[in-house]
Amino acid sequence: MAIKVDSAGESAPLIGNHDFSPLKSISQVALVGSRVSPIESLDYEISETELLNQDWRARGDRAEIFGYVILKWTLCFLIGLLSGCVGFFVNLTIENLAGVKFVVTSNMMLANRYLWALGVFAASNFVLTMFAAVITAYIAPAAAGSGIPEVKAYLNGIDAPDIFSPRTLVVKIAGCITAVSSSLHVGKAGPMLHITSCIASLLGHGGSRFRWLRCFENDRDRRDLVTCGAGAGIAAAFRAPIGGVLFVLESLLSWWRSALLWRAFFTTAVVTVVLRALIGFCRSGKCGLFGKGGLIMFDVTEVSVSYHLVDLPPVIVLGIIGGIFGSLYNFLLDKVLRIYTRINGKGKPYKLLLAASVSIFTSCCLFGLPWLASCRPCPGGISEACPTIGRSGNFKKFQCAPDHYNDLASLFFNTNDDTVRNLFSAGTDKAFTKYSILLFFVTSYFLGIVSYGLVAPSGLFVPVILTGATYGRLIGMLMGSHSTLDHGLFAVLGSASFLGGSMRLTVSVCVILLELTNNLLLLPLVMVVVLISKTVGDCFNTNIYDTLVKLKGFPFLQGHVDPYMRRLKVGDVVAGPLQIFNGVERVGDIVRILRSTGHNGFPVIDGPPFSESPVLYGLVLRPNLVVLLKKRLFLPRRDSVQMNRFGHLSAVDFAKPGSGVDDIALTAEEMEMFVDLHPFANTSPYTVVETMSLEKAQIMFSKLGLRHLLVIPKSPSQRAPVVGMLTRHDFMPEHVLGLHPSLVVGGWRKLSRFRKTVGLNV
Repeated sequence: MAIKVDSAGESAPLIGNHDFSPLKSISQVALVGSRVSPIESLDYEISETELLNQDWRARGDRAEIFGYVILKWTLCFLIGLLSGCVGFFVNLTIENLAGVKFVVTSNMMLANRYLWALGVFAASNFVLTMFAAVITAYIAPAAAGSGIPEVKAYLNGIDAPDIFSPRTLVVKIAGCITAVSSSLHVGKAGPMLHITSCIASLLGHGGSRFRWLRCFENDRDRRDLVTCGAGAGIAAAFRAPIGGVLFVLESLLSWWRSALLWRAFFTTAVVTVVLRALIGFCRSGKCGLFGKGGLIMFDVTEVSVSYHLVDLPPVIVLGIIGGIFGSLYNFLLDKVLRIYTRINGKGKPYKLLLAASVSIFTSCCLFGLPWLASCRPCPGGISEACPTIGRSGNFKKFQCAPDHYNDLASLFFNTNDDTVRNLFSAGTDKAFTKYSILLFFVTSYFLGIVSYGLVAPSGLFVPVILTGATYGRLIGMLMGSHSTLDHGLFAVLGSASFLGGSMRLTVSVCVILLELTNNLLLLPLVMVVVLISKTVGDCFNTNIYDTLVKLKGFPFLQGHVDPYMRRLKVGDVVAGPLQIFNGVERVGDIVRILRSTGHNGFPVIDGPPFSESPVLYGLVLRPNLVVLLKKRLFLPRRDSVQMNRFGHLSAVDFAKPGSGVDDIALTAEEMEMFVDLHPFANTSPYTVVETMSLEKAQIMFSKLGLRHLLVIPKSPSQRAPVVGMLTRHDFMPEHVLGLHPSLVVGGWRKLSRFRKTVGLNV
């Protein structure tokens, strides 16, 4: 927990959008990468100010509105184009880096130079891992991890710093390539989603340099672009355009609307077309070790899928096992990440030491464990080369004699994508032994846990698919003649069950797996196994992404409401005093309040001569006040009439400017002047009555994507027109239970543990 102390010595959280009192000394601070950073909330509300309304009336020309719509679709096209190109480049580089490493090592194995092979393999993995760790730790700590929790938090209304910066984008691309190529048990799907979301956000930020893009300098439009970018990331990683849209809808978003669905689908379609063209170009052999495949990553269309009632019990068993293993995976990952956080918190050298240790341990496992498996003679009547010499294949020679292969080496001594392809392959029921599959499952299960959380870009999707495919094939082996399904199909169902048990995805998992395997006949079985595994997993803990969001400390508003909130009213959690402004306010008072507080929104109250009694006029935001001070739109007296009310201002001048006031130099004469806030205040802010239940207020706050929710009194007579303001902080369980610890049995005990964890005195 990061706490700042102001000049008065009063502690306050580092969230700059609310009035804080001593009662509100508990909040969450985002742990992005391994660095504690302050967070801000995003505001998706459309501010209806007089200036904005006049600007929209001036833009009433149909051609200008049409141009705005065309610009939206153009940006979506650019997001899809750039995402497809970056996705192709990442896959191309990973396949060639990892391919060269495995080819060189295999050639040394053929020459019986086993120690040299181990040295080259471990050294190359070490160099690649350390490169990813160094650039992440020293250049962009926000690039660590998968990036999905950060994007999920952003789409929930949380603006953590640096998660979409150009520096993060470059480091994420380079770190993802080297980390995945280093044989760490990590994937590229999560980093790819973060990369394409960065691309979308940076395109939306183009208004800071190009005035014709200033209309997108607002949280609402940039949120839409990031949503399209997130879908493009999954489409680029798995070549699954429909699955990408559904993944964003099911796993990331707290809201949705039909207009955005069209743009997201258009973006992923562009990604698919770009990948299709680039992969087709690579089939001519101009891309090294990449380009022999197509858009379908794990093609199992040649399998004749026919299943009967007798196949239903093993599918149900797979679903149950997936739910148990998935929830256990989430539990263990949570514990390991807490340990890693303590290690990473000691400084950058410890981060690098941890990454180096995991890299060496992984290399030893991948190279050493295949020696425990015995060599097997190559089966007859197969079209594939046996033994496989080089990078990929089902029949790795490793240390075996000619015409023999090491089945465990075919799993360990390969890239994750090639290993999944081996497990999904049809007609290979006798290619692997139960002992090898069991050993690989245990190893991959725990390597996936210890590899995540390093200071390097790393994803969870591919390791989960790989681990699930392993125990799926093992179940198929154990079933033997009791099932008519191919072992490769059992592997596909195992991946679906583990995805459902760990990530708790349903619809998107079905579609992604169908797009990966190109076999629609698997749909009924995949649906059954995913529904069962998700149901079983939900009985134990939350999904993996919610766990990561919680570990990172993001003040995430869940889609569901805790039951104790039904017993509270809005007035039970609102505390003052509330900072307010008059409709015409003195410049010195505005500067003083802005410099002494971190609040983002201020109610504007009108009194005489504008109103007979105090009334709520609207809500003015800190960025708007900063612009007014910088532009020096001052009045000499409070009762002065401003002839040109807006000067040379337009709505784009208030599009996400900086909120700093320290660099504004004002004279003593200017400090005594006044500012008319009426044209710049949102005249229709969302309000709730103080007697509304906290549950209902949170639903409203979350669904509308608000940053401020004003609380008005039940009976306005003889009371201030505003009694408080609700922000994201007020809905956090830590804050609510801190005020009312008796609401939940053990609530105070949980709060005490929380305070002890963050270093507060109970």
